Amino acid sequence: MDSPEVTFTLAYLVFAVCFVFTPTEFHSAGLTVQNLLSGWLGSEDAAFVGYHLRRSAATLLCHSMLPLGYYVGMCFAASEKRLYSPGQAPEAWRLFLFLALALPSVAGILVYHWSRDHWAHHPLARTLALYALPQSGWRAVAASINTEFRRIDKFATGAPGARVIVTDTWVMKVTTYHVRVAQQQDVHLTVTAAQQHELSPDSNLPVQLLTIRVAGLYHSRRPEARRALRRLGQCS
Repeated sequence: MDSPEVTFTLAYLVFAVCFVFTPTEFHSAGLTVQNLLSGWLGSEDAAFVGYHLRRSAATLLCHSMLPLGYYVGMCFAASEKRLYSPGQAPEAWRLFLFLALALPSVAGILVYHWSRDHWAHHPLARTLALYALPQSGWRAVAASINTEFRRIDKFATGAPGARVIVTDTWVMKVTTYHVRVAQQQDVHLTVTAAQQHELSPDSNLPVQLLTIRVAGLYHSRRPEARRALRRLGQCS
């Protein structure tokens, strides 16, 4: 029979992987950062950019605390190791505790830096600033994206951790920690693969899955925008 230490390690490993990559079962149970912190994050439909500024920061913080959660759990699962008293714990566990404390500390400092000046230092805000007119700022671009996202004619597809959203002006890819954005006029879409399925999981109709590559146009009028486009990668 497995020891409590091994049992807890395996169970926590499964939980951590599922919490980071959030399969359908975790989404259905509400065990996601978006659901657990929904009161602070607000509504994506009401303010798309503001929501994802906070969501990416909260996700980074929550994920960085997973090693510390494992250490705390091991204090109970392996009480004979005296992990609750770091001075008496084995040297390897003291090193693990140091790393488990350092990781959320570094993440907290990074999030604090992002949040300064009303999130002006966040990677998403810096990307939006590349598309701002000289007399405006990234918040004007964010307001435009928020308005277009609220329209019912937008297109969205993909898993929650890799969603692709297309509005009248923008192409956006939402991942666990980032939101990649580009203007449609600066991108070129290429169908690289197509798969035909007789039945869709959601209906009894045939469905075709397309893999589309989003690439920046070399004649984009903003060199900084071209660098932002390269981050979009591939979407399905």
